[in-house]
Amino acid sequence: MTSAENAVKVRTRNLDFYYGTARALKNVSIDCFDRKVTAIIGPSGCGKSTFIRTLNRMNDVIAGTRVEGEILLGGQNINAPEVDVVELRRRVGMVFQKPNPFPKSIYDNIAYGLRINGMKDKRKIEETVEKSLRGAALWDEVKDRLDDNAFALSGGQQQRLCIARSLAVEPEVILFDEPCSAIDPIATAKVEDLIEHLKSRYTVVIVTHNMQQAARVSDDTAFMMLGELVEFDRTEKIFTNPANKLTEDYITGRFG
Repeated sequence: MTSAENAVKVRTRNLDFYYGTARALKNVSIDCFDRKVTAIIGPSGCGKSTFIRTLNRMNDVIAGTRVEGEILLGGQNINAPEVDVVELRRRVGMVFQKPNPFPKSIYDNIAYGLRINGMKDKRKIEETVEKSLRGAALWDEVKDRLDDNAFALSGGQQQRLCIARSLAVEPEVILFDEPCSAIDPIATAKVEDLIEHLKSRYTVVIVTHNMQQAARVSDDTAFMMLGELVEFDRTEKIFTNPANKLTEDYITGRFG
């Protein structure tokens, strides 16, 4: 069984996703538990990133796509007509494969989202910027250079800045789409430590091609193949005693 002691935060049921007529996700049902890390693993092209992007409707920007089935956030169907997509993406933050800071100062990268969400109090913005940078384990490295352009940071620091930017608007869920694939091993270790820290307050879903990373950071793991969910269970069980031969073949390196 999976993390039954925690409430389900994000639930997909019979989720299908289409790019035009191509069916990229087939009948995917996964529970992501509150204040746990759920890893999505599988070979390239298996639907990992498509799946995670359905959770905050990032795929909406692609013409000709369609969703069938249910995606529930705290019990609410996120594809219902009354759902405010901007508010959804505040509640479900996303950190991408490559760091994507805004071409602004370190300070303004964090403050921007606060301002567009209506925060005007300068002191409150300053407090939130510091809190968010501390939450992303970056404050001590940048506190004396908040006016520097974000592009002056290293790749790993830029990725943690993007995490801080997500934290600033107080999300409930944070999605990570291969967040370490463009940074070095030392920066990767820092991001992994951060994910371990973040799960005490947030629901975390991470797509990773690195199975060792999935084993290190996640509580539950979903293995996908060709758009289908092959197996979903506690991470320890997936990596030590998988129920499905396909899962075993993948994690032992027989394919993928």
